[in-house]
Amino acid sequence: MAAVIDEECCTGCGACEAACPGDVIYMDHERGVAGVRYHDECLFCWSCRLECPWYGISIVFPMSIVP
Repeated sequence: MAAVIDEECCTGCGACEAACPGDVIYMDHERGVAGVRYHDECLFCWSCRLECPWYGISIVFPMSIVP
């Protein structure tokens, strides 16, 4: 797992999608919220989390990289 979107906080502004260098975050325009695709390709760079004005993204590290 990687970035996790709190859909209750997401306003659909697109800041996270624009900030993601790996194209992992996308805007689901039908639902009006951000979504995560390609979980395994997340760079754990925190760009999406830092850019979210509503603090609606958390980063969850996989157990395989946690010491």
